[in-house]
Amino acid sequence: MFSGMERAFSNRADAGRQLADKLEKYAGLDDVIVLGLPRGGVPVAYEVAKRLGAPLDVFIVRKLGVPGFEELAAGAIASGGVRVLNEDVVRAIPYATAAIEAVTARETDELQRREHIYREGRPAPELRDKIVILVDDGLATGATMRAAVKALRQRGAAKIVVAVPVGPPDTCEEIAKEADETVCLSTPPFFQAVGQYYEDFSQTSDDDVRELLTQAANDAAVGDEQEQQ
Repeated sequence: MFSGMERAFSNRADAGRQLADKLEKYAGLDDVIVLGLPRGGVPVAYEVAKRLGAPLDVFIVRKLGVPGFEELAAGAIASGGVRVLNEDVVRAIPYATAAIEAVTARETDELQRREHIYREGRPAPELRDKIVILVDDGLATGATMRAAVKALRQRGAAKIVVAVPVGPPDTCEEIAKEADETVCLSTPPFFQAVGQYYEDFSQTSDDDVRELLTQAANDAAVGDEQEQQ
């Protein structure tokens, strides 16, 4: 489900609410879980999970930046030891094997740090046989999302739905080949960067992520209590 129009979002919460409009068929289903890609994907995912009445968690993926050109993705790693490489980029890196292994080691440490601080002792969710709605605040190269999809396949997800507010048409098409369903609200033909489609694209902090996960867990507990009454 792609839209070629250029759409501006007030902020990530606004983007999440608009995205949720396209995912309402999943509302109220017991086997749905919404996973946000930290950090920026979590405020978007929070709004989606809230609308659908689904649990929220994080799925942690780290980009493998090219040494000296860190914004250029050589690939990505995800929870569970999955690594996806952009072979075209890797071929252009001098001493690629050593460089990629060094970046992978550093980003693995950061991935494990985030796993620890975001969940605050909560166990990782069971994803086997679940419908997983995987949310980020936008796509650029798609390396991070491809790593996440591959990792979720290994975790036994029944269906993987990738949902993002914005991304370039070719990246959304590539992701659609790997996910079971893909929702890109806006696929502008002259895409440059995710942030240009947000009025407020301020950085999401680790504290922001923790607070949203805690709020979602509290909301779920209140909902459970109300059902039991």
